[in-house]
Amino acid sequence: MTVDITGHLEKYRRYGLGASLEQSVLELLKELIMAKNAPKPLKSSFLISASSHLEISTLKFRLLLELKLANETKIFQVQSKLAEVGRMLGGWLKSLRNI
Repeated sequence: MTVDITGHLEKYRRYGLGASLEQSVLELLKELIMAKNAPKPLKSSFLISASSHLEISTLKFRLLLELKLANETKIFQVQSKLAEVGRMLGGWLKSLRNI
């Protein structure tokens, strides 16, 4: 969905904000995959990093919305999914701290 949103941006926005947004989402996915496969003592560091990438991605989507650069409905759908990822991420971090 991110690529669909950034693909419809004007050229100068697509290669600036759009590319930066796609990179942030990819970094988030990378950190989540690393956390999934890491040994237990290292998981929390990857999850904290993923959390920061999630927050940055959320802010970039918010910027797209405020600048009216993308379809509001699509942005709201993505923000809903990011909020769900955030809840899951928080629960995963909390479960690691309780062990």
